[in-house]
Amino acid sequence: MNPERRIHLAKAARPAYDALDAFARTVGTIAQDAGIDERLKELALVHSSQLNGCAYCVRVHVGRAVAAGVTADEIAQLATWRESGVFDERERTALELAEAYVHIADEGVSDELYDRVGGVFSEAEYVALSWLFISINAFNRLTIAGRYPVPPLPRPAG
Repeated sequence: MNPERRIHLAKAARPAYDALDAFARTVGTIAQDAGIDERLKELALVHSSQLNGCAYCVRVHVGRAVAAGVTADEIAQLATWRESGVFDERERTALELAEAYVHIADEGVSDELYDRVGGVFSEAEYVALSWLFISINAFNRLTIAGRYPVPPLPRPAG
């Protein structure tokens, strides 16, 4: 189906989208207040969006990740983070938690993962990460269902 023929959910029910956007901003503030830095946050949101297959949100959060100091190599390594040595323990734990939230229907957040997360993150950080994942999964579903376009970016001259 042609994306132009789809109802643009954010425009068709603007109050609902505005509430979701306000929710995401609140969650971002909670994450910041809990000590989740932008680098960690954006790595986790990019990975969630990749797993969900949301090209639109990958584009948005890769841009934000780069602004937060994430390198092209680190972004490329997200798909193979378990085998990669570029991520620290906090990042690896957040990436694993992201996967649990994306695939929540499979096992939820297992007791094993919950305990591992508790050894790396404070309760406030776990709560903040959890709300970040709830938020990004909602946005992923909105943009995937609406088939939001992701046109090519201009290539640098040279």
